[in-house]
Amino acid sequence: MPPPVFDHERLDVYRLSIDSVASSYRIARSLAGIDRPVRDQWMRAAQSISLNFAEGNGKQS
Repeated sequence: MPPPVFDHERLDVYRLSIDSVASSYRIARSLAGIDRPVRDQWMRAAQSISLNFAEGNGKQS
């Protein structure tokens, strides 16, 4: 039996945002020291974009 597929996983914009998070993680690994607070904020923002798409897709207007 295939794993369940949620509605937001079918959205192209959601899949692109997940790719963006993965790219951000790869780049952020190189940031350390004084850049660490910037890296942490960047990662939270990147994750938030995907989560907002998922949440917004489940709401009825």
